[in-house]
Amino acid sequence: MPINITMPALSPTMEEGNLAKWLVKEGDTVKSGDVIAEIETDKATMEVEAVDEGVVAKIVVPAGTEAVKVNALIAILAAEGEDVAAAAAGGGASAAPAPKAEAAPAPSKSEAAPAAQPAPAASPAPAAASGDRVFSSPLARRVAKEAGIDITKVSGSGPKGRVVKADVEKAAAGGSAKAAPSASPAPASATPPAAPTLAKGMSEDAVLKLFEPGSYELVPHDGMRKTIAKRLVESKQTIPHFYVTVDCELDALLALRAQLNDAAPRKDGAPAYKLSVNDMVIKAMALALRDVPDANVSWTDANMVKHKHADVGVAVSIPGGLITPIIRKAELKSLSAISNEMKDLGKRAKDRKLKPEEYQGGTTAVSNMGMMGVKNFAAVVNPPHATILAVGSGEERVVVKNGEMKIVNVMSVTLSTDHRCVDGALGAELLGAFKRYIENPMGMLV
Repeated sequence: MPINITMPALSPTMEEGNLAKWLVKEGDTVKSGDVIAEIETDKATMEVEAVDEGVVAKIVVPAGTEAVKVNALIAILAAEGEDVAAAAAGGGASAAPAPKAEAAPAPSKSEAAPAAQPAPAASPAPAAASGDRVFSSPLARRVAKEAGIDITKVSGSGPKGRVVKADVEKAAAGGSAKAAPSASPAPASATPPAAPTLAKGMSEDAVLKLFEPGSYELVPHDGMRKTIAKRLVESKQTIPHFYVTVDCELDALLALRAQLNDAAPRKDGAPAYKLSVNDMVIKAMALALRDVPDANVSWTDANMVKHKHADVGVAVSIPGGLITPIIRKAELKSLSAISNEMKDLGKRAKDRKLKPEEYQGGTTAVSNMGMMGVKNFAAVVNPPHATILAVGSGEERVVVKNGEMKIVNVMSVTLSTDHRCVDGALGAELLGAFKRYIENPMGMLV
């Protein structure tokens, strides 16, 4: 009996993913535990292992397909002793009803879908000049529209000649199949406002009319950018932000950091650790939350979630967006452990190799733009967190101490809080505790 391989849910919140790469091909024999594919979620690329054994009879969803729904059929295995051709023809029919229901919307976003599934009635494929229907994926039609490509003149390489995204991109690169001008017609029944503004819900056509034709290019949103946009809109629409800023003197911290790095034991000729200012910021924030436990919370409509440990997310910039890998129980870890863990998480974040449990959750976050020369900024709270610390650059400033002017290294930090659960006084108390650890860093070692 054919064995259906479906799109796995790689995290509790995953609804769809991109099938980035197949690591097997039709005719290959796989065993349980073999890595067969790579799936891209909005934040990471993860490997998928085979659960069953058999021969790959049919790859249903080709590599490069975007927005494949969880539980959608992606491949078929022939069981031991089963005819491969028969399995390829009969696979999919025995799939459980729930996965088939989940997979139904896939043609509206996928790069390619099983040929047996018709295109949605609301988005019919365009007709060729001869009157024949041109089969194409919704994504291919969208990319063609944005690139000014006449999709009826594009040769399809997908199943049964279906035009897919790669075909449109090839046509665009070759300069062929260009559509006639005015690729963005005005809505038939809509009258544009006399002075359009970038209001919520403004259509793409309305936005593009504000710019000179040919003065821009359209870059489709990837999954990460869509997720970032969704979460930040949710944050600003639901969380009443409150901001508290303090200046922290860094001289004692910089001196201790240099001393600890000089004392680092060597392993294979290299130091066992190399502390950064950011490592010490993470530790100070974790200890501050330990000292002010009422600020280590998350808001729900029914309850205040009080966390027992400080799990500190750290914003890491990666191509196309950012991700926040989490240092779990940071208040209990040494500075060297935090430093080495952060280096590992940061590297795998940039390679999009983090596991969902390594970047989902957390009780607070740190966003450090000091290395970019930014003096001061306010970050957006990332739910379910109630706080996020924005860290500016350390710089020499003139301060007055005991009636005398002195030059000291100063760093400005701004705490953004969810005012529903961390009000101004509590936020100030938390930031005061953080400042004490930064200015008296020996306290982080005991």
